[in-house]
Amino acid sequence: MVTFNLAYTAPINPAGVTLTLTLAQVWAGLQRKVLHAEEFVPVIEECHVLSGEEDKTTGNFKVTRQVRFKPGSEPSSGAGGTLVKEVVVHYPPCRVDFEQPDGSTIANIVSQNADGELEMTYAFEWKYPDVEEGSEEAKALEEKSWKTARIAVHGTIDTIRRLVKDGEIK
Repeated sequence: MVTFNLAYTAPINPAGVTLTLTLAQVWAGLQRKVLHAEEFVPVIEECHVLSGEEDKTTGNFKVTRQVRFKPGSEPSSGAGGTLVKEVVVHYPPCRVDFEQPDGSTIANIVSQNADGELEMTYAFEWKYPDVEEGSEEAKALEEKSWKTARIAVHGTIDTIRRLVKDGEIK
């Protein structure tokens, strides 16, 4: 078994953007992403929300959903483009955690850097139970995981900016 722990961070409002996003807008975008993942993450084809409820212990909102990854881009729990059931927990206004059936986890985190600028980080723990540590397959999966992380972060920021520009997020 091999597990990849990796994180990718990008500025939300880099120099040159014409529309500056606020924390409230980014949070609204992350909430929408939970319900409509296919709008934000290019490797997800579809998303179906099965349930949503407030956790009585923590007060955090929890969603159970199914997503389908495009064939060839899925984590181990979604091999072959099958539906993957995820449990998603909101930690307003800065974090959303996703847990997959194989124990893989993803955290979407909004933070401020030392200059007070907003940044988005996706932290992944991808588990591949059928892949041997150090194998060529493991090396290829790790490289693909880094590319996926970069695409997911930038895709999310770009989508939130577009939704704000189009008036779908205020």
